[in-house]
Amino acid sequence: MDLKYCASEISNIALSMFRKNFFGVFHGSISARIQHDSFLINKRTTIFDNLKEEDLIMLNSKRDYRWNDASIDADIHLNIYKNINEAKYICYAMPPYLTAYTLGHSFIRPRDYFGYIKHHEIPIYDPKQFDDWYERADTEIYRYMLENKTNIMVIKGYGVYVHSRTPYQLAKDVAILENTCKLLSVARLYESERN
Repeated sequence: MDLKYCASEISNIALSMFRKNFFGVFHGSISARIQHDSFLINKRTTIFDNLKEEDLIMLNSKRDYRWNDASIDADIHLNIYKNINEAKYICYAMPPYLTAYTLGHSFIRPRDYFGYIKHHEIPIYDPKQFDDWYERADTEIYRYMLENKTNIMVIKGYGVYVHSRTPYQLAKDVAILENTCKLLSVARLYESERN
């Protein structure tokens, strides 16, 4: 894949996702597979509303000095790329309604049309403890996706990991989930007011 094209695609999608509050100022990650064993990912210091080519770094499975500047999520992205061939783009996002919804539920059961058509039901993965989450996440996330034959992993109190074949599908998957959780939360408020 062309490096400049991928950087441009990532930049456009990152801005859109930032504006929707899916990425924070310094949290979240987005990447694109360039070749079989290399990928482009945001740096640790990236601010997603103005992501430029110099805010991205090329990594491969061989660790070198570049890994020090890469996103904290780089190992997770690497393991997804190594183990899931159809993954061409990956993102980690922390949309507020989705993340809040995970704190009190074990499943997302969409009641809106688009959420239901796309997902029917999504389990929420409980990492149990956050103290060692980043030591476990790089293997638990790709294994969960493989075992459950899914491109989406919703994680309690943490957010969502998504892989897809296009950057637009990444944004769409996160947007549908966030909208579903927002609608479920608003519906619950209306229902509690009526009771």
